Amino acid sequence: MKRTGAGVLLVVAVLGAGAGFLVDQLLTASGRPTFTPAAMLPILLVLLGAAVVAFAIPVRRATRGTGASPDPFQALRIAMLAKASSIVGALTAGFAVGLLLFVLTRPVVPSVGSWGVVLATVGGGVALVAAGLAAEHLCTIRKDDDDEHPGGPGPGIGADGA
Repeated sequence: MKRTGAGVLLVVAVLGAGAGFLVDQLLTASGRPTFTPAAMLPILLVLLGAAVVAFAIPVRRATRGTGASPDPFQALRIAMLAKASSIVGALTAGFAVGLLLFVLTRPVVPSVGSWGVVLATVGGGVALVAAGLAAEHLCTIRKDDDDEHPGGPGPGIGADGA
């Protein structure tokens, strides 16, 4: 499994920002109030990030020899959860940035209450990205010596070629 790259997270965040801006634009054009995330969302994002890291710590201990032997399927599941968490965090943070950009482009200054939740959502999304990337790092298994030489001699062939 390849680790999550910065390019993927940046593209997802930009798409999220565009979606957030578009949602507020469509809501305003139809005469409805702009979208404000629930106050519980940033808290849930941070808690999700903490849970992902907590799931990854036993895998790290097992790969470093201080815990029970690692279950490779469990390690893969946790690594995929970490990857998904970082992508969802980037999408959520980008969406909140899009909401914030829409509000900032309006001639009327918004209330501080609506800014606070949106800014907290950006922070929660960034925290989830950081936690997901940290958990991915914790689930990384060291390479074996055999992995370094994929084109080396096959089984039964000695160093002298015989």
